[in-house]
Amino acid sequence: MGYRYIGSKEKLAPKLIAEIRQKCPTARTVIDLMAGTGLFSLALRREGFRVVASDVMTYSYHHLVVNLKLNHAPKFHGLVGIVGEGSDTYNRVLDYLNHIHPISGFFTKEYSPGGNPLAGCRPRMYFTTANASKIDAIRQTIKSWYEHKLINDVEHSLLLHDLIMSANNIANIAGTYGHYLSHFVQRATDSISLVPCAFEEDDNIEGHEIRRGYAEELAPQLTADVCYIDPPYIKRQYAANYHILETLAREDDPDAIGESGLRPWRDQYSDFCSKVKIRNAFDLIIRQIKCNNIFISYSEDGLLPIEDLLCFLQQYGNVELSKIRYKRFRSNNSSKGLELTEYLIYLLKV
Repeated sequence: MGYRYIGSKEKLAPKLIAEIRQKCPTARTVIDLMAGTGLFSLALRREGFRVVASDVMTYSYHHLVVNLKLNHAPKFHGLVGIVGEGSDTYNRVLDYLNHIHPISGFFTKEYSPGGNPLAGCRPRMYFTTANASKIDAIRQTIKSWYEHKLINDVEHSLLLHDLIMSANNIANIAGTYGHYLSHFVQRATDSISLVPCAFEEDDNIEGHEIRRGYAEELAPQLTADVCYIDPPYIKRQYAANYHILETLAREDDPDAIGESGLRPWRDQYSDFCSKVKIRNAFDLIIRQIKCNNIFISYSEDGLLPIEDLLCFLQQYGNVELSKIRYKRFRSNNSSKGLELTEYLIYLLKV
């Protein structure tokens, strides 16, 4: 089903980049401060920019490694003794993982109907039991390979990226992982299969930087010609809504809390999801980041009315506003319309 991500700007990337080029024609380096799935960072790479990308989520880090640092499959030299020699070790690695014997582990116990959640609630239905046990076997194998130094950092990120994307394709959810569906949809009954990544074949893979952490804390360390900020703008926390992907990325077995089996996620809480804290979060970034050209994506659904946000931003410099009509993210039977207005704010700090 692809990666349905709250606020994703993948389809808006051409318009956003056109605005950056129009306002900052000499820009060479762009900060993608809250990079999410990394697809906008990838679009910037395609256009020849040097990208400095960051996010607080671990799964974002692995996506960014693939999107910014690879233009072909790694060699996986350390796994030749396991998967055999040949010209395409990457595909043989995926084939090995796809045919691995399932085991009953954390995902089987906590996220499948064949499990027995530690919290004492009824078995959850994020994945079929067959898929959950396959995920357990794959994640255990990848983790073991990394711990035994059979794969390097980039190869590790690539395999976790592939696992996250494949698990997402057969997850029994409406769009996010806030809760599972009450009955398995057809997509969720398909067998999980790791699919080879399609690599960008350009040569723009040098000089990019990838950071992991809060934007407010990273801002003083970052310098660029342009900074693009795509903050959360509603109350829904990404750490809670994508908790299963974060568990795959962290390779841990956290406490699965409540009916939804959420991992403890307060260590990745975003102040941008709080109407009380959002102004301070913006202030910390704008004042400290070493960049004068700042583009901010926002939405008519945002916690702050656009007029209030513009008024707040004017204290830092000159502000311009553009509007884009866009298809609304919908993960349930929301009564809101199919389209919404996305705002692109250009702030020139003075």
